[in-house]
Amino acid sequence: PEEVCTENLDVTKGPIKIEWFKGGKTNICHNAVDRYVEAGDGAKIAMYWEGNEPDQDGKLTYSELLDKVCQLANYLKSVGVEKGDAVVIYLPMLMELPIAMLACARIGAVHSVVFAGFSADAIAQRITDCKPKVVITCNAVKRGQKLIPLKDIVDASLVESAKNGVTVGICLTYENQLAMKKEDTQWIAGRDVWWQDVVPNFPTRCDVEWVDAEDPLFLLYTSGSTGKPKGVLHTTGGYMVYAATTFKHAFDYKPTDIYWCTADCGWITGHSYVTYGPLLNGATVLVYEGAPNYPDPGRCWDIVDKYGVTIFYTAPTLIRSLMRDGSVYVDRYSRKSLRVLGSVGEPINPTAWRFVFISLV
Repeated sequence: PEEVCTENLDVTKGPIKIEWFKGGKTNICHNAVDRYVEAGDGAKIAMYWEGNEPDQDGKLTYSELLDKVCQLANYLKSVGVEKGDAVVIYLPMLMELPIAMLACARIGAVHSVVFAGFSADAIAQRITDCKPKVVITCNAVKRGQKLIPLKDIVDASLVESAKNGVTVGICLTYENQLAMKKEDTQWIAGRDVWWQDVVPNFPTRCDVEWVDAEDPLFLLYTSGSTGKPKGVLHTTGGYMVYAATTFKHAFDYKPTDIYWCTADCGWITGHSYVTYGPLLNGATVLVYEGAPNYPDPGRCWDIVDKYGVTIFYTAPTLIRSLMRDGSVYVDRYSRKSLRVLGSVGEPINPTAWRFVFISLV
């Protein structure tokens, strides 16, 4: 790069701007996945996945993750997605969500993840604004005992965005068989495509698109609670270094750690500390699809023991929701693997902090 950082924070001297590593070339997907495979760590677990029910789980090594990312990247290229194009992702916490983020980054496309709890109107606003080439979703998800028909919500959003003059040619839909079967899914021929029907047919090798450090990586929209959602554009180089560095040092990361952040990838914490930060450090990440209190309030600690989680990163909101049941569900589990506890999203209130300190430590 020409310089590490250039900035102008004085409006009298021109537009406000901050640029990191301007002129440098990189690719965040390469640094998060390929780099570790090439270094001989392809057999290391990149992701564990825990489903809604306690008997539903899966895992991917770094080599397997690279294969799946490349297959999706090749599919996106085949349908015309190019560097700089937007792709909207409306997925629950399946492994396919970080896979989709990495596949976009690999080819220089700009992903915009929409939290899978948002409404059709919220998705339509984002589609209208960023005009994606493709929308990626799944047919449904179960959260606890509740079935959420995500594809129906996307369908309604695409009708709404079309009224605003923005049409999307492809809706790539992952069949989440544990929630809903294909035959029960509403379908529009010519627009809707099943992920499982096309993506596995593509090669497991895909050249990376080398991008400038200041090229866009993703758009993440504000929630819209105080007005129209605003798309916040994150560029590649500075974000990559920040996410990797803060993950490594804030959590005292060790290569043997099993790391679990309870955030959804629909939020910035999920981008930085479920997908990019951990994988940039070659970590093993846990992705959890379900609710923290299903089938009972001990689910989090059951998961900690099942996978030997060493770093647990969550929010005061989740802690408070579990406090209502006291320590009875905590004490059923050993939790002996835990060594680092993190809190995010808001300053943790004293009562929640004491619960964590007394009950979990």
